[in-house]
Amino acid sequence: MNTKAKPIRSALYVPGNKEDWIRKAPKYGSDALILDLEDSVPEAEKAEARVIVRKMLEELGNDDSISQALFVRVNRLETGMTGDDLEAVISKNLYGILLPKVETPRDIIEVDTLLKLFESRAGVPKGSTLVDPGLETAQAIRQSYDIATASNRVTHMGGSGGKGGDTSRSIGFQWTPEGMETLYLKSKVLIDSRSAGIPYPMSGGWFDIHDLEGLEKLAIQLKQIGYTGMSLIHPSHVPVVNKVFTPSKEEIEHYKGLIEAMNKMREEGGAAVTYNGDMVDVAHEETAKAMIKMVEEWGVKY
Repeated sequence: MNTKAKPIRSALYVPGNKEDWIRKAPKYGSDALILDLEDSVPEAEKAEARVIVRKMLEELGNDDSISQALFVRVNRLETGMTGDDLEAVISKNLYGILLPKVETPRDIIEVDTLLKLFESRAGVPKGSTLVDPGLETAQAIRQSYDIATASNRVTHMGGSGGKGGDTSRSIGFQWTPEGMETLYLKSKVLIDSRSAGIPYPMSGGWFDIHDLEGLEKLAIQLKQIGYTGMSLIHPSHVPVVNKVFTPSKEEIEHYKGLIEAMNKMREEGGAAVTYNGDMVDVAHEETAKAMIKMVEEWGVKY
C-alpha cells in the first residue's frame, strides 16, 4: 500500500477552466477535489486551464484551512496532451492524477515514467504522485488486476457504469438506476483492486443532478460490496455520499466496544470473545480499528 493514500468518501469534479468554481469548491465538504483538464474543458481552453489549475493547486494546497486531497484529471494518452498536463501540474500540493481511458498496464507504466521525470524537475519526491486509472472499456476492465499492479502509485481504482458514457458504449449494457447491469463489472474491478492491495477503491457514475434518492441507493450498494467512496459531478451529491460512507455513531460505538472487549479478553488469556451476541476475534478487531482510523482521518466526531 502506498503510504500517502488517504481514505476518500467523496471526490468532486470541478472544471479546470473555471477558476471561481475551483476556489468555491472546498466549501462543499468533499474529501477530495478533481480539477479537470479533460472532458469538461473545451479544446481551445486546454492551455489556459493548465495555468489556472496550477495556480489553484498552489492557492488551495497552501491554505491550512483546506483539507481536501487535490487530484487533477489529465487528458488521455492518445491525445498527446498528457505530458503537457503533467508538466504543468506536478507539485508538492498535488495528491494524485486521474488518468482517463486506460486500456492496458502499458498506459500506467508510460505515465509512471512521465511522472518520475516531472517530479524530478519539480523537486517533488519520486513516487509521491498517486494515480487513479479510469477503466472505461471492456478491455480495461478485463485487465484491471494487471493495471492495478503496474505501479505502486495506483491507490483508488474502481469500476463504474454511468448512463450513456464510454463504459456503456464499450460494453453495450442498458443502464438502469438500480445498477444491476453493472454490478458484475463493479465487483470484478473491486476484487482485482483489493487483491492488488489498493486500500481505498472508489466508484462513481451517477450523472442525475436532481435524483438524490437514486444516488443514495447506488452509494449504499457500492458500500455494501466493498467500495470506500465515489467520484461526484455536483456539489449537492457530496453530503449524500459522505453520509452513506461514514459509519454512524452507533457503529463507531460498536467498534470501540469490540476493541475494549478484545483487550479485556487478552488480559484474561483468551483468543476470542462473545460481543453483542457474536463470536469475535482478532480479524473483527482489525476491521474495527481500520474503521475508526478512517473516521479519525475524516475528522468526524460524535
